[in-house]
Amino acid sequence: MTTPTFAELDTLFRTRRATIGIIGLGYVGLPLALVAAEAGFPVIGFDINPRRVEAINAGEQVIRYIPAARMEAALADGRFRATDDFTSLGSCDAIVICVPTPLTRQREPDLSFVADTTRTIAGTLRPGQLVVLESTTWPGTTVELVKPILEATGLASGRDFFLAFSPEREDPGNAHYSTATIPKVVGGDGSEAGALAQLLYAQLISSVVPVSSTQAAEAVKLTENIFRSVNIALVNELKTVYAAMGVDIWEVIEAASSKPFGFMPFYPGPGLGGHCIPIDPFYLTWKAREFDIETRFIELAGQINTRMPYLVVDQLAEALDRHFGRGLAGARVLVLGAAYKKNVDDVRESPALKLMELIDERGGLCEFHDPQVTALPPTRRHPRLSGKPSIPLDAATLAGFDAVLVATDHDGVDYALVADEARLVVDTRNVFARLGLTPARLVKA
Repeated sequence: MTTPTFAELDTLFRTRRATIGIIGLGYVGLPLALVAAEAGFPVIGFDINPRRVEAINAGEQVIRYIPAARMEAALADGRFRATDDFTSLGSCDAIVICVPTPLTRQREPDLSFVADTTRTIAGTLRPGQLVVLESTTWPGTTVELVKPILEATGLASGRDFFLAFSPEREDPGNAHYSTATIPKVVGGDGSEAGALAQLLYAQLISSVVPVSSTQAAEAVKLTENIFRSVNIALVNELKTVYAAMGVDIWEVIEAASSKPFGFMPFYPGPGLGGHCIPIDPFYLTWKAREFDIETRFIELAGQINTRMPYLVVDQLAEALDRHFGRGLAGARVLVLGAAYKKNVDDVRESPALKLMELIDERGGLCEFHDPQVTALPPTRRHPRLSGKPSIPLDAATLAGFDAVLVATDHDGVDYALVADEARLVVDTRNVFARLGLTPARLVKA
């Protein structure tokens, strides 16, 4: 027998009269807020950064791949607004949590943002609200961490309010899939919560994939990213082995990709970046210890991928020695690309930042050029790089560097100029071979 709160929310979602609150207006929360507003829901976006709130309400392009016109349209019809006043959460019928879930320096889960956000929600929690966690985490977080905080108010999950988990699947810069077209996995704390969350997302997303529980939904996200992490670690290791044999890993992958079954191409690089792949596997390895289970396969992949920036800098130093008879100390190195992937301005967990730090630590003089990143934002792991500006890329600039290290292969970069003018190119993305360019001194790393 359904509760009155269930019936009321069901009607509000079907008629799109429910007010949707999105907490965290970053790479996950802001696109979701715009999709909800474009679907006809009234949306309130919450963020603790008042400057970001002000910029969003002014229609500024705070995320490069989201057009300012789209922001302006959502604001103009009054469907969407941003605020740093969290007392407005009480007016929301559905609240979606899109906050960071980073790792500590000891590579253990840091759920402080989720816990603090949940406590804030608890301050205004009322009967008849749906709360959905989208932040990536270990299986059990929703019912073991979020639920007790909310139920400490005296309200009960499944009776007074409803609780669900739906993993974000954002892929910044993807021209083929967007927030509204990437299938959405949904699991609820109970059948009614699951049904409500499915109904809500069905109004926003083209396809909804229900699972039996919040734990299953949490595990789906980890599985997706662990799959990628392990396969990238495999090709990173193969790259090292094949390079020692004089075999080009990129040629091998291209040829192997011609097999129409049983093979999926993954590509090596200077390390993993973005919020998901470098972090998510460690959430599962940490949780597995509670059950006395060793996740050796996953942890080995993490070790291999974490080690890649060190190997790249070693290859850079070796190339400088081999070609110029000098060490890395005192050498001027231009890192090409700071974002974690091509054609976006997102530097979260970018291996380029680690590369810059390692070069600096070994006495090199490091600058970077990135057409997407004007200056490096503050980061928890690399505070010394905060505010470091991107420098212009031209012949005069290239003449002042001993080596160019390609960390991110953005489109729109004049690679022909680099090939002609750079004294040494260390390419971790195979971009020069892909474009048919042959620098005088090229090292694939």
